[in-house]
Amino acid sequence: MRTRAIYLPIIAACLAMSACVTHVVRTVDMTPPAQFEGVQTEEELLDVGIAVFDANIPEDYDEQIEQLIQPDIRRAEANFIPYVAKNLLQSTGNWGAVRVVPRPTHAVDVTISGKIIHSDGESLIIQATVRDATGQLWFAKTYETLASKYAYDDSIPENIDPFQAVYKRLADDMLAYRQNLTDDDILTIRATAELKFAREFAPDAFSDHVVATENGEFELRRLPSEDDPMLARVRKVREREYLFIDTLDEYYEGFYRNMRTSYQSWRRASYPQAIAAKQLKTQARNRYLGGVVAVAAGVSTIYSSDSYLADASGVVGVISGARLFQSGIKKSAEAEIHSEVLQEIGVAAEAAIMPHTIELENQTIRLQGSVDEQYRELRKILRTIFFADLGLPEPTPEPTAEPEEESQGIQ
Repeated sequence: MRTRAIYLPIIAACLAMSACVTHVVRTVDMTPPAQFEGVQTEEELLDVGIAVFDANIPEDYDEQIEQLIQPDIRRAEANFIPYVAKNLLQSTGNWGAVRVVPRPTHAVDVTISGKIIHSDGESLIIQATVRDATGQLWFAKTYETLASKYAYDDSIPENIDPFQAVYKRLADDMLAYRQNLTDDDILTIRATAELKFAREFAPDAFSDHVVATENGEFELRRLPSEDDPMLARVRKVREREYLFIDTLDEYYEGFYRNMRTSYQSWRRASYPQAIAAKQLKTQARNRYLGGVVAVAAGVSTIYSSDSYLADASGVVGVISGARLFQSGIKKSAEAEIHSEVLQEIGVAAEAAIMPHTIELENQTIRLQGSVDEQYRELRKILRTIFFADLGLPEPTPEPTAEPEEESQGIQ
C-alpha cells in the first residue's frame, strides 16, 4: 500500500503531462447531395424559402470578445450562409424555386430558419429548423463540421464551401423527409401555402378554407374553385411578391460575390489561429488538473506515511504538480495571444467586408435591417393595391395573419 502511495503523485504528474491527444481526420467533401428517387412533375416540386439566419450576437461586449465574435462579420454571415445553402439546394433539382427571404413567408411551401452558434475558419455550428406550410415540423437539428486546411486551397472550386458538409447534410435530411411524403401530402402543403397567403389579403373570402389548430399547425378544410375570381386576384398579388423576392435574391447574390473574397481570406487566416487557441486551452486545462491532482496526491502521501522515502516522493509530487500548474498558466497565456490575433484578423476582415455592406445599403435595397422593413412595406402596398382593384376599403388585418407570428423559430 505504501509503495502505491510513493508512486501515486509521480504517476499523476506523468499522466497529466501526456494528456491524450486526439487526431481528427479532416477532408474536403466535394460529393454532391443525394438525388430524388423517381421523377417529380412541376406540381410536385416544393418551393423553399431560406430566411436570413439569426446572427446570435451577444449584447455584452465582453461576451463578444470571449466568443471571438466580430458583429459585422457575424451579421454578414447571417446573409451569406443562407445563400450558400440556397445554391446547393437549387443545384440538386429536388425542389422548385429556392429563394433567400428576409423573413418566413406564406409565399413558399417549405421554410428553413437558422441560427449561427459558432463560426470561424476552423469550425461552423448552426441550428436549422425546417417546416412546411401546414406548420408541420420536418426537423430541427444542429449541424457541425470542421474544415480541412485544404479547403482553402486555390484549386478548390468556388462553389465548394469549406464547410460544405454542413450544407450537404441539411440537403440530404430535407430530401429524406421529402421522400416519405405522398402525392396528397405535397398537394396539401402547396394548397395550404397558397390559401394562407390568400387569407392574409382576403380573410373574409378564405378564412374558412384553412384554419389554425391548437398545436400550431394548419388544417386545410376545403379548396376554392379554380375559376374563383378572388383566387385569381390573389395569385396575381403572389406573383408580384415572387418578383420582389427574386429581385432581392439578385442582391443577395451580389452581396455573396462581393463578400466572398474578403470572407474567405478571414476564414483562411483565422483557421490556424483557431486551432492553436483551442489546443492551447485544452493543454492548459489538462495541466491545471494534473497539477492539482499531483499536489494533492503529494500532500496526502506526506501526511499519511511515516516513511522518509514516501515523504520524499510526496515532496516530488508537490513540486511536479506546482510545475504543471505553472505550465498550465503559461499555456493559457499562449492561448490568449492566439485569441487576440484571431480578434485582430476579424477586425481587419470587418474593414474589408463593411464597404460591401455599405455599398449595398446606399442602393434601394439594404441587406441589414431595412430589407425586412421594405419587405413589410411591400406587403402593405400589395394589400392596398389588392383592395383598390376591388373597389373596397382595406380591412384591418387579423392579428394572427403575419407569417412571422406563426413561425416556431429554432427549437
